[in-house]
Amino acid sequence: MIRHWPRLLQLWTVFARYRLDTLLPPPPGAAARLALLAIRLHPAWWLAGDNATRPDRVRRAFEELGPLFIKLGQLLSTRRDLLDPAVLDELEHLQENVAPFPVAEAKAIVERELGVPLAQHFARFDDQPLAAASIAQVHTAALLDGREVVVKVLRPGVAERIRTDMALLKDVARLAEERLQMRVLPLQRIVSDYERTLLDETDLAREADNTRQLRINFANSPLFYVPEVHDANDSREVMIAERIEGVPINDHATFARLGIDREKLANKGLTIFFTQVFRDNFFHADMHPGNVYVETGNPADPRFIGLDCAIVGSLPTDDQLTIAQILLSLIQRDFTQLVRIAAQAGWIPAGAPLDLIAREVRRLVEPVLTKPIDQVNLAPILAGLLDLARTHELQIPPQFVLLLKTLIHVEGLGRELYPQLDIWSLAKPLLKQWLNDRIGPKALLRRITEDTPLLIAGLPDLPQLVFDALTQMRQNGQWQSRQLAELKQMQRQLAASRRHDFLAWTGLLAGAGLLLAAPLGLAAVAASPAAVPAGIALVAVSLVWRLLAK
Repeated sequence: MIRHWPRLLQLWTVFARYRLDTLLPPPPGAAARLALLAIRLHPAWWLAGDNATRPDRVRRAFEELGPLFIKLGQLLSTRRDLLDPAVLDELEHLQENVAPFPVAEAKAIVERELGVPLAQHFARFDDQPLAAASIAQVHTAALLDGREVVVKVLRPGVAERIRTDMALLKDVARLAEERLQMRVLPLQRIVSDYERTLLDETDLAREADNTRQLRINFANSPLFYVPEVHDANDSREVMIAERIEGVPINDHATFARLGIDREKLANKGLTIFFTQVFRDNFFHADMHPGNVYVETGNPADPRFIGLDCAIVGSLPTDDQLTIAQILLSLIQRDFTQLVRIAAQAGWIPAGAPLDLIAREVRRLVEPVLTKPIDQVNLAPILAGLLDLARTHELQIPPQFVLLLKTLIHVEGLGRELYPQLDIWSLAKPLLKQWLNDRIGPKALLRRITEDTPLLIAGLPDLPQLVFDALTQMRQNGQWQSRQLAELKQMQRQLAASRRHDFLAWTGLLAGAGLLLAAPLGLAAVAASPAAVPAGIALVAVSLVWRLLAK
């Protein structure tokens, strides 16, 4: 941890300057209490002045601490059930109103990446940023043919700042796993995966590819629109995309003025989430309000707009099926089946008390299944499930964490958009349909139909394959017979060696006894004139015999 002292000192100073410790609940452990005490011992805590009471202090602190904390602020900004509304209103600015970097620097980056002066690529390039966030800022512009676009420009040095913070987090994760009994979560792998995810976000060429794929997945969709991406010379630092017209998902005043049906909008949002996760296995994993807009042209049937597709996720096929089955079991309140599915997937270790785990899951989760989203508080449920996982040494897959982060975003957006949203009733038919498409009779017939040409094509090779397999089995059997014979021979040799050792040690001990009879005062033995020669002979014969036997 010594190599992290400069960053730790900065964190200590910023937390003290803005007195962030006063926003936290009473810490549960001695180590946490010591950490809060250390913050208050910093001179900046006592010299905070107005910084200690300003409503924007959390936002300013997170901006000062860099992209990782800005991402945390974006996540917290969707959780009005966790923090004071005044703090959350300020955190919303982190979605797209972070302090921008100079426009001259942005223009220089664009010209360098495109390889031509701005005037040769754009009819107009606006100096005032449309938005600025943790990773990049966005300028509006017009192409030479008049089409309106947005130009996204990567912040200089942002990747290095992410690597610095993630190196610190990796060491913290290692200490937590080793000393705090946090092995239930593979924290080091989770941190490494998240570092890769964030660094992918600094590659705008990758974001452009993700956006194109998401646009293909939702082509002509009445639910979701993804802007068109324009050529930017495959740049990793510049991305050019179609400019869209819409309002942020948290612009409730506009929804009310236009008469937009917020219930329908919330239902569409949840449908989009499940469609991305299960139909496409390619989901937008950074769905804070700055990245989710709503078209206003047709208030009776509004459509979502997806922006900033830098962070996307996908699940291995087995985990995708497991999560769908677990969610469906949850909706049906079949907790025994839920735990059985998790055990079959390897999430629960062999020998764990499945009935006890099922009862604990039921106790934690069942009370919220009948409540609307505004009465559901995910925080204590997740804390209880994590404690359960730690107690029974459950293994949570790292890829599940990114999906969980996305679900927290979606649940927070749904809570704010339409508090009476019934997630479970909407999710049940979607999950049933997906599972039926994957493992139902039609899916089985489809796989057989798809595989039949390959099977037919392989029929001419079948006799040779059978012959080869039988030959291999015979050769394996012969090899196993030889191995078994060699093992039996080694057993016989080992048994003979042990007998030889026993006889040799017996002779050595007997000879030594005869030689030591006189010094030990055994008169009856020492009186015999043959005792010493006999002892010497026994020792010599035993040693020679054992050496020859080896």
